[in-house]
Amino acid sequence: MTPDLPPIPDLHDPLLDSRLRERLDQLTKPLGALGRIEALALRIGLILGSAYPRLVAPQLLVCAADHGLAARGVSAYPSDVTWQMVENFLAGGAAVSVLARQHGIALTVADCGVRHDFAPRPGLVVCKPAAGTADAFDQPAMTAAQCAAALGNGRDLVRALPGNALLLGEMGIGNTSAAALLLARLAGHDIADCTGAGTGLDAAGIARKTEVLRAVLVRHADATAPLDALAALGGFEIATLTGVVLQAATERRVIVVDGFITGAAVLVAARLAPSVLQRCVFAHRSGERGHGLMLDALGAEPLLDLGLRLGEGSGAALAWPLLVSACTLLAEMASFASAGVAQADAAPAAEAAAAPVGANAADRTA
Repeated sequence: MTPDLPPIPDLHDPLLDSRLRERLDQLTKPLGALGRIEALALRIGLILGSAYPRLVAPQLLVCAADHGLAARGVSAYPSDVTWQMVENFLAGGAAVSVLARQHGIALTVADCGVRHDFAPRPGLVVCKPAAGTADAFDQPAMTAAQCAAALGNGRDLVRALPGNALLLGEMGIGNTSAAALLLARLAGHDIADCTGAGTGLDAAGIARKTEVLRAVLVRHADATAPLDALAALGGFEIATLTGVVLQAATERRVIVVDGFITGAAVLVAARLAPSVLQRCVFAHRSGERGHGLMLDALGAEPLLDLGLRLGEGSGAALAWPLLVSACTLLAEMASFASAGVAQADAAPAAEAAAAPVGANAADRTA
């Protein structure tokens, strides 16, 4: 499958990088004292193209779909939970709904392929190429045309949303299987190392799930290119999120990546256009087996490590205040000059570093 990719240029900007670093170093604190918050502020500034970045109208997009592979017993929950949880999102009762409300993040739920007909209402977008994927054990999960449609739907979803920051979420019984398959295929790992408990399988359930997924990989051994793998092994929500990531990267939005499944979408997008990773902030390291390998494949260092494995975008919402704080500190902290605070004298440290090995304290201070 040949993708029609939007242009995603490299964000390398030495002048802006220098301005941001100089600003951070001049704030009233020891150099580097805010640790990874400084790196976060630098990344957001480079994404938004400003030494004083502002996060505007953040959007949390939850993409939901059903998986034909779920019929193989790869989840502890029945497929009906997908549509039931979509109703819960829209009613405001899910964890991600509560967190989005708490932090003032607009929540949109996209039906990307749920086997259910939802009544129209605010906050719901229906954009499904089909009512769930096919069973990848027997055939490709999606046709090439369906996969392309899902990618296009993701791009359209982003175009319709305001703001400059997008938090990724998902829902779909069976989607940890699709994510594990994509990780194994695109990053070259054994499927046993990528497969975890998902919604709560016991050890025997994980073993069964692993063998099903191993058979799926064998059946689709020729699906090695990113979009071929996505169509053969993925889900409609993952394909839609791949389009979301590509479009958000084109628009230089800050992309807050949640966990294992949204990471799979980013992995596909990054294999197509590596520069998308410059626009990503990785929210957390989840408790799902394989997520550490996913983060390694993406070269990502997540902000949080709380043992989460809920999905929905909950980890992205929990990490969001750190992004807000990074921008606020960069904008509002006084500099040494404006506050009239003396900076550390670098000369003694430089002299000490230059002193001969074995010189005593008297020699260094004479």
